[in-house]
Amino acid sequence: MAKKSTKSKCDATPVKLKPDPTAEDFAKLAWAIAHPARVQIVRFLIRRDACMCGEIVAQLPLAQSTVSQHLKILKESGLIQGEVDGPRVCYCINENRLKQLKMFVSQL
Repeated sequence: MAKKSTKSKCDATPVKLKPDPTAEDFAKLAWAIAHPARVQIVRFLIRRDACMCGEIVAQLPLAQSTVSQHLKILKESGLIQGEVDGPRVCYCINENRLKQLKMFVSQL
């Protein structure tokens, strides 16, 4: 009995990539959500108008310093915004950047 090949054949047709002015921005946003804790933070903030860092820390099994580092990465990507409120920082989703991320993913 002949053994069937389980490998699918890949298309080896040469392709030339076109310059993509959005690739760097897309990569920056993708990297920002490339960690499970950051995905959870984004999902939490999507459901809220805004919240303090302490509220976010209470939602995760991580140290406050670790959550702060994740928030810093998300903020640097522009996906979230932080506003100083006395000794605390109030965070919220940047709706425009979230829409941009969704658009980038939908165009893959």
